Amino acid sequence: MKNVHEIEIEIKGSEWTKILDTTFTKKNKDLKVDGFRKGKCPKNIYLQKFGIESLYMDAVDAAAGSAYTKALTDNDLLPVCEPKMDVKEIDKDHVKFVFTIITRPEIKLGKYKNLGIKKDEVKVSKKEIDEEIARLSSRFAEIVVKENGTVLEGNTAVIDFEGIVDGKPLDGGIGANYPLEIGSHTFIPGFEEGLVGMSVGETKELKLKFPENYTKELANKEVTFKVTVREIKERVLPELNKDFYADLGYENIETEEEFRKEVKQALTERKNEEAKNKYLDDVLDAASKNIEVELNPEIIDDEVHRMLNQFGEQLKMQGLSLDQYLQFTGATQEDIHKQMEPEAIKRVKYRYLIEEVANAEKIEITDEEAEKESANMAANYGMEKTEFLSRFGGLDIVKYDMRMRKALEILSQEDQK
Repeated sequence: MKNVHEIEIEIKGSEWTKILDTTFTKKNKDLKVDGFRKGKCPKNIYLQKFGIESLYMDAVDAAAGSAYTKALTDNDLLPVCEPKMDVKEIDKDHVKFVFTIITRPEIKLGKYKNLGIKKDEVKVSKKEIDEEIARLSSRFAEIVVKENGTVLEGNTAVIDFEGIVDGKPLDGGIGANYPLEIGSHTFIPGFEEGLVGMSVGETKELKLKFPENYTKELANKEVTFKVTVREIKERVLPELNKDFYADLGYENIETEEEFRKEVKQALTERKNEEAKNKYLDDVLDAASKNIEVELNPEIIDDEVHRMLNQFGEQLKMQGLSLDQYLQFTGATQEDIHKQMEPEAIKRVKYRYLIEEVANAEKIEITDEEAEKESANMAANYGMEKTEFLSRFGGLDIVKYDMRMRKALEILSQEDQK
C-alpha cells in the first residue's frame, strides 16, 4: 500500500558510543559486583563480566525515540497510528532501526451533497404528551400503604412466601416481608400474576413451573409457592397543579393547558434534535459509502484500541475493570476487538470523510478565530485559556476541531445545492 513507509535509521560512531556509555552509567548505579562498592564497577570489568550485549536492550530503548523522530522529519511523514519498529542490526559500533510508518491513506471524496436523504418530520401526538406527563408525574409519586382493596398491576405487595419442589423446601425459595412490585417480572412467570386480586392477610398456593431456560436442576420442574400478602402499597401520583408545575421548574405555569403546551414544546425540541442527529448520521453513512479509501489493518486496530480504552474508562465509572468485565461475560479481549471492528471502520471512514469535506469546501480557521474559541471554551470549563490549551492539546487542535464542526454543519444542511 502506498501509505506504508519502511524507513531505515542508523545511529553510529560517537553518537552510539555516547548512548552505550549513558546506558552503562545508569545500569552501574544500582549494580553490586564482587570487589567493588555498589555503583563503582569500572566499565572494562563490567564488560568482561557481562559483555557489551547486556547494554543493547536499554540502549535501543534510549535511542528509539530520537531515531523515530529523525525518520519522520527526514521523510516529512505524519503517522496516523503507532509504528512498527525492528532492530535490523546492532553491535558496539552502530544500531540500525527499521520503522514501518503508516500515513494517511489516499482518499477520493465522492458525492456528499444532494443525497436524497430527508430529515424525519417531527410531530408530537396527544398520546406522547400524556405519556411524558405520566413520566414526569411518576418522578414525584408517593408510595403509600393501600388501606383497602386488592393487589393490582403496579402495586407493591409485601409478602411471605415458601417454595416446595419434589415435596421439599426450595433452596433459597423462602422469604418474609419481601416487597414485590407487580409487573417487575422479578419472579418466575405466573407468580406475580397469581398475586393480582389478593387481599391483605390472604394466603394462596400458586402451582407453577420453572421455565426451560432456568437452572439445569430446576428447568421445567413443577413448584408450589405458598404466599401470604402482609401489606399492599401503591404509587399515588401528584395532582396537576401550580405546586407540581413549580417542582418541575415551571414557576409561571398555573393551568394544565399551559403545562401541556410547555410539555409539547419540550418534546418538540427534543424530537427536533433527535431528527437532526439522525439526519446527520444518515448523511454520514451515505456519503462515507461514496468515498474511495483502502484502510490498513493497523489503522483499524489503532481505532479499536482507542475504543477499548474509552470502554475501559466507562467501566471504571461503574466500578469495574476491563478484566472483571471479561470474567463476568466470559468474553476475551479478542472477542471484544472483533465486535468493535465494524464500528471502528465506520468511525475512521467518517473522520476521513469530514476531513475531505473540509478540504473540498476550503474551510480555514484563523488564529484569531481559534484564540476566541479557546477563550470561550476555557470560560465554559472554568479555567484560564493557557491551562485549557495545554489540556486540550494546543491551538492547532482547536483549529482542527472548529474545522471539523464547520464541515459537519455543511453536511447537515438540508436541500444542499
